Amino acid sequence: MPIQKSDKPTLLITGANGLLGQNLLLQLLEDSPYRIIATGRGGSRLPDAWNHFTYREMDLVDHKAIRRVFGEEKPDIVIHAAAMTHVDQCELNQEECYQQNVVAVQNLIKACELESSFLIHLSTDFIFDGESGPYLEEASPNPVNYYGETKWEAERLVQNAKLDWAIVRTVLVYGALMNGEKGNFITWIKSSLEAGKTLTMVNDHVRTPTFAGDLAAGCLLIAKNKAKGIYNISGEETMTPYDMAIATARYFKLPEENIKKVDSTTFTQDAKRPMITGFDIEKAKKMLGYSPKSFKEGIGILAKQIKLARS
Repeated sequence: MPIQKSDKPTLLITGANGLLGQNLLLQLLEDSPYRIIATGRGGSRLPDAWNHFTYREMDLVDHKAIRRVFGEEKPDIVIHAAAMTHVDQCELNQEECYQQNVVAVQNLIKACELESSFLIHLSTDFIFDGESGPYLEEASPNPVNYYGETKWEAERLVQNAKLDWAIVRTVLVYGALMNGEKGNFITWIKSSLEAGKTLTMVNDHVRTPTFAGDLAAGCLLIAKNKAKGIYNISGEETMTPYDMAIATARYFKLPEENIKKVDSTTFTQDAKRPMITGFDIEKAKKMLGYSPKSFKEGIGILAKQIKLARS
């Protein structure tokens, strides 16, 4: 495939069909400073009206496929947004999880080294044990589940790579997919309450929920500034899942009485969760100018995105 000529630097996004990938492309719709290559394991599931990028199928476990795409597109910057993130599925399907979260990163690193690409790698609060959150960038990881183990191993691979890199750690990302597909924690709460279901929500896990648009903005600030190192990019408000569910119900005027408060001992899950995580984001605010929206503001934008996806 011939390379599209452009004076703009080339930005390649993995996981472009996913929530973060879509929000990155959404923020680059107008006057993008980049020539954009969107990639995914299968075909494009992005809105047909979006035509400001080139889409390439690229299975990250297939190192030959990565080398081929990188050799043809020669990305200056790579935002690695793809991963296997369902925590219980990672616990139950550890080989697949390792392939998607570790082997894929090994393959990407080799390709980035060959093309001198700046790698922005997405990571998670689940690399921590949840005993002393919210966490600073300098905190010592100690994952309590297999998903967290693979993401911490991937971080170490990136940190030891012979290339310029940044690691973006984030927490419980919410937003709406532009193609109307199944969303995430907040959209699940909304649809469940609309269906009249009763929800049991834990009140002893603490997070700093992150609006997907804010996460995308943080990644693009890192790309713009070629800011190397580790950055916490999340929301600022510490909330429990119960808090988030109540706030969601109130925004959409759904029945709060259908949300029952419980503690985590009442749940049986395949993977252990850290209790108190969340991030201190002062470094990103000071060094990048990062400014996240409040949880209520994020839900408001999510509501508009849901309407847009359905129209």
